[in-house]
Amino acid sequence: MTWLPRSASRLLAATAAGLAAFLVAGQASAQSLIRDTEVEGIIREWADPVFSAMGLNPADIEVLLVNDNDLNAFATRGRIMGVNTGLILRTKTPNELLGVMAHEAGHIKNRHTLSDGAQNAGKQPMFMTMALGALAIAAGAPDAGVALLGSSQYFGTLGALRYLQGQEGEADLTGARGLEAAGESGAGLVSFFDNFRSQEVFSDARRYPYFRSHPLSAQRIESLRRFVQEQPHYDHRDSPERLAQHALILAKIHAFMDQPTATLRDYPSTDTSLPARYARAIAWYRDGQTEKALTAVDALIAGDPTNPYFHELKGQILFEEARPAEAIAAHREAVRLKPDAPLLRINLAHALIETNDKANLDEAIVQLKHAVVAEKDNTLAWRLLAQAYASQGKEGEARLASAEYYFAAGDDKQATQFALRARSMLNPSSIEWRRAVDIVLASGATPADLQDLDRREAARRPTLN
Repeated sequence: MTWLPRSASRLLAATAAGLAAFLVAGQASAQSLIRDTEVEGIIREWADPVFSAMGLNPADIEVLLVNDNDLNAFATRGRIMGVNTGLILRTKTPNELLGVMAHEAGHIKNRHTLSDGAQNAGKQPMFMTMALGALAIAAGAPDAGVALLGSSQYFGTLGALRYLQGQEGEADLTGARGLEAAGESGAGLVSFFDNFRSQEVFSDARRYPYFRSHPLSAQRIESLRRFVQEQPHYDHRDSPERLAQHALILAKIHAFMDQPTATLRDYPSTDTSLPARYARAIAWYRDGQTEKALTAVDALIAGDPTNPYFHELKGQILFEEARPAEAIAAHREAVRLKPDAPLLRINLAHALIETNDKANLDEAIVQLKHAVVAEKDNTLAWRLLAQAYASQGKEGEARLASAEYYFAAGDDKQATQFALRARSMLNPSSIEWRRAVDIVLASGATPADLQDLDRREAARRPTLN
C-alpha cells in the first residue's frame, strides 16, 4: 500500500476519548504550524535514518514544525512528533537537534504516554506558514468555520504534560542506541542537556516547557553521558554540509519569525555567507522592500540556479505583491526542479488561479491533483481545486473537492452535505461519484440510507405526462 501522510486532525479525532483526559480548552496562543518544504526536507534527511535504525518506519512518523519561541518538543499518540522553532533556534549543532528528535522517537518507540498537567495542556493553535506563498494567508483564513490551512489540523503543543521520570531515562537510551546504529554520535543530546542543566533547580514556573514535561536531573545526564561515551561513534562529528544546512535553517526561521529590523541587525551586509544573504532577502521582502528583495533573490538564483527554494521565494514575493502572472514562471521552475514537492505545486496552482485567466485553470487543476495524491489531507489544495472547478462550471467536481476539504478538516457534517450534492451531479460510473459515496459512508451512513435517499429524491421529481 502506498503511504500517504496522515491528517493528524483526523487521527487525533479518532483517539479523542483517550486524549480527552489530557486536553482541555485553553486560551488561544500564538502557536502555529509551519509547512516549509526546504526545512522539512533537511530535518527529515537527518532524522529518517535514525528512525529506521530504531526499528521505526519513517513514513509512519509525522514531524510537525511548531511556530513557538518556547523551547519545547513532544511526541504523542499516533507517532506524531512536534518540534518548536524555539528549540531549533537554541540548538548549537545539527547533532543537538538530531539528538532531541532521537529522544522523542525513543518515547514513540517505547510507547510512552504523557500524563498529568491537563489543566494547562490545551492550546488552540492558529495556522500560518513560513516560506509557502500559497499558504501565506493562513493567519486570517477565509474559510468559514474551519481554522485550518496546510496539510493537517493539530492540537497545540502538549507542553504542560509530563512523562514519568523513568520513561525519560528509557527514551534517552533508546534514542542514543538509535543514533549509534545510524552511525551518529549521541554527544549532541548530552551537550543539549548540559546547555540547560540549570533548569534542574528552577521551579516549574521558570522552566522551559520542554523541561517541565521532560524533567532533567544530574544523575540522568551523567548516566546518558557515560553510555554515549562508550559507543564507537561518539567522536563522529557533523559534516561541513550538515553544518551549512543547520546554519541555513536557523537563518530562514529567524528571517521569517523575527522582525525584519532584528534580522537585518543579526545578518548585516558585511556577512556575505549564504545564510545571511538568504535571511536579508527574506527580511527585505517582509519589510515591504520588494525590489530590493527581488534583486537579492535574483542574486541567489544566479549563484545556484538549481535551488528550487530560491525560485519559490521569488514566486512568493511576486504573488504577495499581487503580481500572480509574474509569479508563475518562478513557481514553474521550482516545480520543475523539485517535482515531488506538493507544496511547490500548490504555490504554482494558486498563482495560476489568481490570474483570473480561465486558460490557466487546466494547468492549475493538474498541479493540484498531483498535490492531493501526495498529501490527501491538504485542505488548501482541496479548496483551490474546488475554486478551479467552479470557475470552469464543473459543479459536481467542485462540490466533491469541497467535500474533500471538509473531510480533511475533520468536519464530517459539512463533508457529507457536499458529498451528497456532488453525488447527485456526477456520473454514477465515475471514480468521482464513488469517492463521494465513500465520504458519505465514512460519516456513518449505510448503503441502505443512500438507497432510501435516492427513492425520496425520485419521488420528489416532477413526472412528465
